[in-house]
Amino acid sequence: MEQRATIIGLGVKDLQASTNFYIDKFGWKSMDSSNEFISFFQLNGFLLSLYPREKLAEDAQVSPEGSGFKGFTLAYNTRSKEEVDTLFEYYRQHGVKIIKAPEEVFWGGYSGYIADLDDNLWEIAFNPYLNLDESGNTIESK
Repeated sequence: MEQRATIIGLGVKDLQASTNFYIDKFGWKSMDSSNEFISFFQLNGFLLSLYPREKLAEDAQVSPEGSGFKGFTLAYNTRSKEEVDTLFEYYRQHGVKIIKAPEEVFWGGYSGYIADLDDNLWEIAFNPYLNLDESGNTIESK
C-alpha cells in the first residue's frame, strides 16, 4: 500500500449545519461535487468529506453510537505563533468552541484546540520542527 491519504471522512449529525460551519467559520469553499448527501472540501493534497454519521456507520457496518474523545484529532499547522493567536481570536469572535487556548507545549511548539459542531478536535499549532512549503504541505527538513 502506498504511503498516502486521499480522503478524511467525518460522520456528522447535521450535514448542512456542518458544511456551513466549515464554510462560514473556516472560510473554506466546498467543491462543486458536493450535494445534499455529502460535502467535499479540497485541502492540500487530500479531501475532507462530511457525510451523515448514521449513513457512514451503516456503510461501515458499525454502530453510530459513541461520545467523548474519539481517539483522533485533525491538525492545522501555521507558520508562526502569531498566526495561531490570530486564528484563535478570529474563532473566538465567530463563536467557535475553543477547547484549549493556545499555549507553549511540552514538545517545543505552540498550540490549542477547537471543535467543530460534532466535537471533532482541530489542533491549531505552530511546530518549529515542521517545515511547510508555499501551499502548506509539510516538507522534510534537510
